Amino acid sequence: MGLVEEDNPDGDIYNFWLTAVANGDEIKKLRIQTEKEASKKANFPGFRKGQIPPYAQPKMTMFAIQEAVIKTCEASLEAYGLQSLQGSQGEVKVNEDMQEVCKGYKLGNDIPFTATYKGKFDAAVQAASEEGHDTAAMEDVVVDVEAVAE
Repeated sequence: MGLVEEDNPDGDIYNFWLTAVANGDEIKKLRIQTEKEASKKANFPGFRKGQIPPYAQPKMTMFAIQEAVIKTCEASLEAYGLQSLQGSQGEVKVNEDMQEVCKGYKLGNDIPFTATYKGKFDAAVQAASEEGHDTAAMEDVVVDVEAVAE
């Protein structure tokens, strides 16, 4: 994970980049959960109630992968004492084309990805960590992380 300070009036908003791996078991669990929920509510023309047509299967896989990526990003925020921004400013941008990733995806495989997002350091977490340590300036800190959603 890295950070770049942005020019802004507050002075404490940073652009973070993250290299992480979305856990394949988590994706599989989310995919199964999505399939169960969809089969309860499914009512597609030409299919029996509760049947999910083949054309909907890739969309369900895409949803599960997206959810796992989001959970992994949230875990990285929490692990490093960061706060995401509200609204569209806090948007996470995944650098990989997720539709291409989904085409060749086999259920249960991990998915490595890189993402960028804007955020701030959580003042309470930062103060607690600085009490016991002499730390370098925040602009000089670069952290590599492999976050896995639980």
